[in-house]
Amino acid sequence: MTRQLTILEERRRLVNRFCPVRKWRFEDLLTFAEVMETGSVTAAAARLDLSKSVVSKRIQDLESALAVELFKRSTRQVKPTEKGETLYEQIVPLIHDFHDTVRQFSHPSDTLQGRLRIVVPISVGTNYLRDAIARFAECHPELELAIDYYDHSVDLVKNGYDLAVRIGVLSDSRLISRKLFECRRIVCCSPAYVREKGLPTRIADLADHVCIDHSSLHNKQIWEFSEGADGKTRSSVPVRGRVVANSDEAMRDMAIAGFGLILLPFFVVADALDNGDLIAAQLDEQPTSHAISAVYPATRHVSSKVRAFIDHLVAHFRHHRVRETDPS
Repeated sequence: MTRQLTILEERRRLVNRFCPVRKWRFEDLLTFAEVMETGSVTAAAARLDLSKSVVSKRIQDLESALAVELFKRSTRQVKPTEKGETLYEQIVPLIHDFHDTVRQFSHPSDTLQGRLRIVVPISVGTNYLRDAIARFAECHPELELAIDYYDHSVDLVKNGYDLAVRIGVLSDSRLISRKLFECRRIVCCSPAYVREKGLPTRIADLADHVCIDHSSLHNKQIWEFSEGADGKTRSSVPVRGRVVANSDEAMRDMAIAGFGLILLPFFVVADALDNGDLIAAQLDEQPTSHAISAVYPATRHVSSKVRAFIDHLVAHFRHHRVRETDPS
């Protein structure tokens, strides 16, 4: 027995010599993530049920262990440094994976537990996701759902979201997408605008009209059109206008009020077209359609709750056709 203890002690000494124990602690990383998400030491301390001094000490210990400054501090706030932002983006998926793995072992059944954070566009969420989310919640009573409705794009990793529903082309290479359905778009305006300005019949005519555009950063007042049966021939048309908005519904309402032409998903304007508040422009080329997709951060392990929710959405839209859309 003595000889075995001696051998074990020698192995421990060698490990400590060539593979020294890490100086950072996992609880320090978790505390760092809380400060990043809440924006302050005070809020993080309240969420963790710790004193502010303990939270501050953990951040200091982590900075010392990593030999980097993670926050710029002032009397009123803490602001992450560039290295702090980078560390947070790298560790958040790992922390989520860790918690999911522990839950799987502590609850070995197929029951989904924990919290699922989702961000969706207002127009899609209010028109088409309500029933799908309600059914999913009924099927998984032990899972908490936190759903935010935004029409602007948000950083999923930085803001702690598990997944999002997005409209259009995916520009963030850190995300993986799965298409839910294809969304037809349409150019339209109010009868009052038609009486005053006329209705365009060619995309070249748009230069002579006032257009209401979306204020998202990626949009530079360029409308995309396609022609031909395959839709592969594309045209980019600059438009002008003095009114922009960050909401599809607000753009629709301003068009109804006669402010100009809009280019929006058909489902946003369908009712207004039905009751005559808007008139569709019959142009020589059709607006390009947009894919509605579920997106999530690219990690080595996709949590069971994210996979289950996306599978649920795909199945939902396979059996519930969206008005005036092409099949997925």
